Amino acid sequence: TTTTTTTNNNNNNGKKKGSGSDKDSKEKKKELVVVPTRPVLDKNGVECRIPLEVGSRLMCLWRDGKHHPVRVIERKKKDQGDKALPASSAAQEQQNEDGTGVEDAYEYYVHYDEFNRRLDEWVQINKLDLSTLLRKDEKADGKKGSSSTKDGKRGGGRNQKRRVDSALEDAFLHGHGHHGGNKHPDPAHHGEGHEEFSDAALQEHEEFTKVKNIQFIELGKYEMETWYFSPFPPEYEDCSRLYFCEFDFAFFKTKKQLQRHMKKVKMLHPPGDEIYRNTYKNRENKDVTLSFFEVDGKKEKIFCQNLCYLAKLFLDHKTLFYDVDLFLFYVLCEVDERGCHPVGYFSKEKHSEEGYNLACILMFPSYQRKGYGKLLISFSYELTKKEKKVGTPERPLSDLGAVSYYSYWTYTILNVLKTYDGDCISVKDIADITAIRQQDVISTLQRVQMIQYQKGQHVICAAPELLDRHIKEAGNFRYLVDSQKLIWTKYHHTQE
Repeated sequence: TTTTTTTNNNNNNGKKKGSGSDKDSKEKKKELVVVPTRPVLDKNGVECRIPLEVGSRLMCLWRDGKHHPVRVIERKKKDQGDKALPASSAAQEQQNEDGTGVEDAYEYYVHYDEFNRRLDEWVQINKLDLSTLLRKDEKADGKKGSSSTKDGKRGGGRNQKRRVDSALEDAFLHGHGHHGGNKHPDPAHHGEGHEEFSDAALQEHEEFTKVKNIQFIELGKYEMETWYFSPFPPEYEDCSRLYFCEFDFAFFKTKKQLQRHMKKVKMLHPPGDEIYRNTYKNRENKDVTLSFFEVDGKKEKIFCQNLCYLAKLFLDHKTLFYDVDLFLFYVLCEVDERGCHPVGYFSKEKHSEEGYNLACILMFPSYQRKGYGKLLISFSYELTKKEKKVGTPERPLSDLGAVSYYSYWTYTILNVLKTYDGDCISVKDIADITAIRQQDVISTLQRVQMIQYQKGQHVICAAPELLDRHIKEAGNFRYLVDSQKLIWTKYHHTQE
C-alpha cells in the first residue's frame, strides 16, 4: 500500500526537505560509545551486566499483567525529570531479596516477539525479568523466551509469521467496530507489508524506523498513543508529543502554539468538495451526521502532506513518495455545530493502471470500534461503481486492513447471493454488481467454503442457512452508503 507524504514543514517555514531528511539522518548516526557496565544479581542470584546491551533477549511485563519475550531495540539515558539514581555505587546495586529493585540509568525500547510493532515501547528495568536474560554462553534453543537461531540471529527474521497472542487479539481484533468481530485472517493471504522490499531495503527501512519518534499526539478532543515512526522534519526530532489542528492538520510542539493557530482558523472543515452527507443512528441510537470531503493532492498540497505525516504514525511498512499531486484524498468527518471533525480517510490514485480503487486507508484510533472503517471501504467501492469499473485495494494489506476488507467482501457478496432473484449467477455477475474484482470474489467464497471447482469451472454452492450464518459473522454494518446522496463526478485528467 502506498502512502504519499513529504517533509515540507506544515508551519510555513518555506523549507522543502524531500528525501534529504533521510540523508541528514544518516549523517547524524550515533558514534559508537563504550558504556561501562556493572554487575547485578537477578532473582536467582546469577550475575548479569547493567545496562543491557541492544539486542538482548528476555521477558518483559506487558499491560496484560503477564511476561512476554522481547528484544531490546534501543536504549537511552533517562530524562533529567526521571527519578534520580542513588549517588553511591553501593546504593545503585542495592536490590530486594527477590532480585527486583535494580536501579539503572537507562530505559529500553523493546519489541514484543509475539506482537505487531505497533506495541513496541520504552520500558524501565523494573519491567524486565533479568533472570530470563539470554546470555551469550547459552545455546539459543528457545528456552527462557528466546527465539534466536544457532547463529545468534533472530529466528525467521522480520518475515517470520507472528502468531497473534490472545491479549493482542482482544485489544485490536475482537469486537473491533470496522472489523466486524471476524477472526484474524491467515497472514499468508496478506503478508505483513514486506513484499515490496528487498532484504537490503527492508533492513535499511527497519533500522531507520525501528524507534517511534513521536509517542503521543493530540487531535481535537482526543489524545492518541502512536504506533510507528513517521519522518517528520528534523526540527521535531526532540518532540515526544505533537499537537494537531483537526481542520488543516497543521502540527505544533506546544499546546499554546496550537491555540494561537486555532484563533486564525476560519474554515472548520477539510478543504475541497463535500461530496456526501447523511445522518445515521449510532449504537446509542443517537443521530450522527457524517460527511465525505474529496481533496485534490495537487490543489491542497500542504493539507495532504500534513495528513500523510499523521497517517504514517499509524501505518507500518509503506512506500513513501514525496509528492501528493497524483492522489485524491477522501476524508470522513463527524459533523456537529462546531464543525466537521475528521475521523479517518482513504486515498486513491487519480489514474491507476492496475485498477486499484484505494491506496491507503486509516481510521484514527480514537474513532475505531464505531463501524467507520467499513463505511470507508464501502465508499471506495461506491465511487468505483460510479466509474463503471471493478476495483481492489493496493497490496499488501495490513493485518487490521485485511480483517476489515474480508469482513466487507463477505457481507457484500453473500448479501448479493441471498437477494438474487435469477436462476443462476456467475462470478462476473457478482463482480459487476458489487464492483469487487473477480479474484477477490473467488478468494472470499473460498474462505467461506461456498465455491468449488468442477469440470473446469467454478461452481457456487450457497445454502440459505450457511449464507445467514456467514453474514452474521461478518459483523454489523451500521453505516451504509446511500448512493442517492453521493454527488460526485469522476476525475478527468487535463493537460497541464
